[in-house]
Amino acid sequence: MSTERPLHTRAFRLRRFINWFPMGLTYAFLYMGRYNLTISKNALGDLMSKSDFGIIFFWGTITYAFAFLINGPLTDRLGGRKGMLFASFGAATMNLLLGVSLYLMLNKQFHIGMIVIIFSILYSFNMYFQSFGAVSIVKVNSHWFHVRERGVFGGIFGILISLGIYFAFDWGNAIIEATRAVVQTRQLNWVQEALRYILQVNGTIDETWWVFLIPAMLLYIFFFIELFILRNSPGEAGHRDFDTADASSGEEHIEFTVLQIIKKILTNPIIITVALIEFCTGVLRNGVMHWYLIYAKEKLLPAAQFMLDNWGLILMIAGSTGGIVAGVLSDKIFGSRRAPVATLFYGLILLCTIGMSFSLNPNLHPFILGSLVTIISFAVIGTHGMLSGTATMDFGGRKGAATAVGLIDGFVYLGTGFQSISLGFITEWNWAFWPVFLIPFALLGIYLLIRIWDAFPKAKLREQKSILKE
Repeated sequence: MSTERPLHTRAFRLRRFINWFPMGLTYAFLYMGRYNLTISKNALGDLMSKSDFGIIFFWGTITYAFAFLINGPLTDRLGGRKGMLFASFGAATMNLLLGVSLYLMLNKQFHIGMIVIIFSILYSFNMYFQSFGAVSIVKVNSHWFHVRERGVFGGIFGILISLGIYFAFDWGNAIIEATRAVVQTRQLNWVQEALRYILQVNGTIDETWWVFLIPAMLLYIFFFIELFILRNSPGEAGHRDFDTADASSGEEHIEFTVLQIIKKILTNPIIITVALIEFCTGVLRNGVMHWYLIYAKEKLLPAAQFMLDNWGLILMIAGSTGGIVAGVLSDKIFGSRRAPVATLFYGLILLCTIGMSFSLNPNLHPFILGSLVTIISFAVIGTHGMLSGTATMDFGGRKGAATAVGLIDGFVYLGTGFQSISLGFITEWNWAFWPVFLIPFALLGIYLLIRIWDAFPKAKLREQKSILKE
């Protein structure tokens, strides 16, 4: 088994790009069809209260988390290609139904009081299909990237997440502005004008439902693109398969059952520790990304209007930079170990969450809070790319990559659900406890990362256990 970075032909690199780039865009549009719920909440105002939003998002994220128990092992058996097709088609259909339901409610054919139960059900189904996305992209790329290349892939994964957030927030907000009954005094750009014309917005009611219908259309388009070009491995695309030097090396000839894969993942102490860290990541990432928008709209206008208008772009730049910096540091400085760079980033998160506690002072300029949440986004998306996007391939191996990312991303969304229901009620009570709620999770993440500082996938299970510090 060679742990040296392989030399790939130009033809291989081109085919790998053709494989992962459309899949990456599909993954980004899945984000757009996931976080459009936050955009709709701000557009609907009192029609969806903070606690309503927290409940809907809670059920969706809990469904997402537990769906991995099924969809991770299922994707390891069926392959990442089928998983990505399930994700794109299923999420598109659920977004279509969310849009239709909102249309009926806003046109008074359903009572708006039904929004919590209807959206909780449909959004939960949406998140079930969404859960195929992460496991599938990691499963496919575990066959195409060597362990020494995966730090860079972790950076790419961070960019894809950031691009999806940009689509969700900035494209979503652009759709909301373009489909308002009464256009705001700020002039629409030419794309929004064209969209308003194409959709034939009639000017009698805010057509907020388009924030769900447009991602549905994009996901249907990419479903058909992936149907024709996505392949599970180099061998399926006409190239030679190669040893990626991960946890599955030397086991290529073994056909594991679902139960054997699950047992292998659940008895790996490194993966379990990473899952607990990613629970904290879920709390921190979404505890900042979603709630800053709501806080800024309630407390900081008009001073924070620039941040609100460009939140998706800001997150994309911060997250993409964080992903690339984390990937380069991991592969070039820390010998393709993932924990050291994640520890550094978590330290940055801790400092910024403490700073947030003081930045809510109304006498301070909103730029301070905006800068802190941007830095947190840089660090938390970079960390997430390293752990969910890269460590899962390393320690799960090609045989168990989907199950590993399923477990780990499941914990991310358990954390997301926990913060959603908690902050939904905390922020209605007192915004001052928003950052206070986040600080303990930054501390816990640092502690757990230090425990796996030296973890590297070439170690077998018994060697990995010895890495965990007593």
